[in-house]
Amino acid sequence: MKAQFLQNDQSWSIDTEEPIDISILMISGADGPNCFFAPKFETNPVVAGEFIGDTSQGGLVNFYNVKINPHGNGTHTECVGHISKEKHKLRDCMQRYLFKCSLITVDPYKIDNGDKLITKDSINEGLSNIGFSEAMVIRSRPNKAEKLKQNYSGSNPIYFDPEAIEFLVSNGVNHLLTDLPSVDKEEDGGKLLSHRMFWGYPDKISLHRTITELIFVNEKVLDGHYIINIMIGDYDLDVSPSKPILYRVI
Repeated sequence: MKAQFLQNDQSWSIDTEEPIDISILMISGADGPNCFFAPKFETNPVVAGEFIGDTSQGGLVNFYNVKINPHGNGTHTECVGHISKEKHKLRDCMQRYLFKCSLITVDPYKIDNGDKLITKDSINEGLSNIGFSEAMVIRSRPNKAEKLKQNYSGSNPIYFDPEAIEFLVSNGVNHLLTDLPSVDKEEDGGKLLSHRMFWGYPDKISLHRTITELIFVNEKVLDGHYIINIMIGDYDLDVSPSKPILYRVI
């Protein structure tokens, strides 16, 4: 099936039968992406008397409890409620789910203290002739399959320079998707400068902007223009496990 999108007198077509899933599968009991020392993702069948919610153990149906920390266990999308005193909910902030999207690949810069940052220069180099879109998917190098099960806790992973975030926002980016566990340094004394910059917190809050972290974009997926569908669950939280899907622009 082909679909056409019109915006500002421009049109794009996609083939909806060729989705590109950039979320990471979470499997109970297996290694998966984890950060900030969150408990692992777990599923367990409900057991009540003689009832067991697992057909492999003789149950009539599969009926599982799920234990998850959305910020720490896998691909997730968050709103300003993640850092604000006000209890903003993702389901209220996010009113649209389809966006024109640019995918770029960037190299982090190593600074004097050994930290690796995605900088404004990193982004400029990755842009080439692609340009900005309302949604930006930023794939970082090295881009190895280990990202599918990486435990980032205590490792001081790559993060964004606040100046790079300001650069994105000033060019109209409202939805940032990254394969990193956070746009901020793992331990920064609670400054959260990149989060604050992206959402304009606390002075000029942009409720409609979202950050999606812990994605994975296979090397076979080329930099360029796409339409993205950011699918979320309906939770009374600032965050949701999410499933962003790219569609190549024809």
